[in-house]
Amino acid sequence: MPMTARTAIENMVRDAAAAAMGAGALPSVDIDDYSIERPQRAENGDFSCSLAMKLARGMRMNPRAIGQAVLEALPQSEVVGRAWLAGPGFVNFALSEDWLRARADEAAALGERFGDSPARPDESAQVEFVSVNPTGPVHVGHARGAVIGSALANILEAAGYRVQREYYVNDAGRQMELFYETAYARYLQSRGRDDAAVPADGYQGEYMAALADEIARGHGDRFLSMDAERATAEIGEIALAEMVASIRRSLARLGVEYDVWFRERDLYARGDFERVMALLDERGFRTERDGAIWFAATALGEERDAVLIRSNGSPTYFASDVAYHYDKLVERGFDRVVDIWGADHQGHVSRMKAAVKAMGANPDRLTLMIYQLVTFKRGDELVRLSKRAGDIVTVDDLVDEVGADACRYFFLSRAADTQMEFDLELAVRQSADNPVYYVQYAHARIAGIIGAARERGIEASDGADVSPLTHEAELALIRQIIRLPELVETMAASLEVHHLPHYARELATAFHWFYQNCRVVSAEAGDEAITRARLRLCQAAKAALARCLSLMGMSAPERM
Repeated sequence: MPMTARTAIENMVRDAAAAAMGAGALPSVDIDDYSIERPQRAENGDFSCSLAMKLARGMRMNPRAIGQAVLEALPQSEVVGRAWLAGPGFVNFALSEDWLRARADEAAALGERFGDSPARPDESAQVEFVSVNPTGPVHVGHARGAVIGSALANILEAAGYRVQREYYVNDAGRQMELFYETAYARYLQSRGRDDAAVPADGYQGEYMAALADEIARGHGDRFLSMDAERATAEIGEIALAEMVASIRRSLARLGVEYDVWFRERDLYARGDFERVMALLDERGFRTERDGAIWFAATALGEERDAVLIRSNGSPTYFASDVAYHYDKLVERGFDRVVDIWGADHQGHVSRMKAAVKAMGANPDRLTLMIYQLVTFKRGDELVRLSKRAGDIVTVDDLVDEVGADACRYFFLSRAADTQMEFDLELAVRQSADNPVYYVQYAHARIAGIIGAARERGIEASDGADVSPLTHEAELALIRQIIRLPELVETMAASLEVHHLPHYARELATAFHWFYQNCRVVSAEAGDEAITRARLRLCQAAKAALARCLSLMGMSAPERM
């Protein structure tokens, strides 16, 4: 894929700095960051380099003199139309208009591949998200993590990584035993055994009664003649399979799909858990006290140790997580692993990193992303997530109310580590103040323009003459379009997906402004060249909007 403008300018500055140091115009120093940014004010160009201020102390030079030396050594480039020195030493760059116009034709030609980076065949990434216990439906509180995880996986894939999307099924431990016992008790009740009691700390929701009724309809009285232990185990397996299938269906409605559903119990069945515990013991990170087995986290700088195996012999969730991350980082060898966890897991981040280090893996390969809570409202009124009050509580309820596209856009629109408000009323409004409608309408409008032109026999093919695109609204739209590949690279590095919906809205705004100022299909004689050039620009804008929507996991409607 073509080089981004930012990369091209960074290469220019790197070559200029090296040339200036080689010629003795600047002292020789190591440079690890060339400080290329997009300025906020248009008069400062498309990009600005603040390298001179960064180097001033080490070089013992006036930053403006450093900037001048870099400016004078800049190589010629078709990307840059003008470069100049500004302020205390900034080197500003304005992109070449010819180069910009060529990028519009290029974006249109790439179509659905626009925005993608070159493949990284040797770099793999795994994104694990949601992974709630399969003991009930997916609650709306998990929807934000589901959307962030699936969009992040899309972005990493666009950035060239080999990506695996994974759901970790917590199907071992005491909570699953309680789930099985609850399913058995509810089954007995459904067959007329009113004396059967749900465990006090079992799952009390009505969904368990509905699940038991379904099991009873499919299996009748078959389990009544079994002893309780065997019946509990068999009914539990059926209930577990149905609950996992239900979770899969609910997440699919939200546009969330997985490559792998990893089973926790496999860690024990294959002996992985014992091997990892032995490895920690061998490396001196397991201790025993008070009848329990502990991870010696304090030896790695943590404030306290963590229990691995309780005094009753049962492993903790943390112990399973240690074995699971060994499987991901060592056994399967992913280069990057991203876990997306809810706010209640904030305290686990540091010790999980310590555990990765203890097992001999590089903790920098693991990123633990914590997403914060969501407050729902309708207009100015807060919505209480109470099923009894008739309001939404599951992912299915949310999708039923506002649709998957609105869910995805709004959940992506704020940084994961900040709390957010989700306005259910705004999410379904068909007006420009609803960003979902606004962005999708831009795509539909472009599709309508291209379709109408095609009906009149007007097409704009690859290599179209785009030289007539000189209006400021046309060039502003191209400038927005070419930001997408750069944004994909930035988000893949920072794992900050909230930039994507904001970019989508800015791109839609740039298109709407272009549409208001530039008539695309003209019936006037002699306007064929500008018509075809603007159609080509519309194709480029459509490609960028469609790609942006697909990365967010949203639909790109052809008409609205």
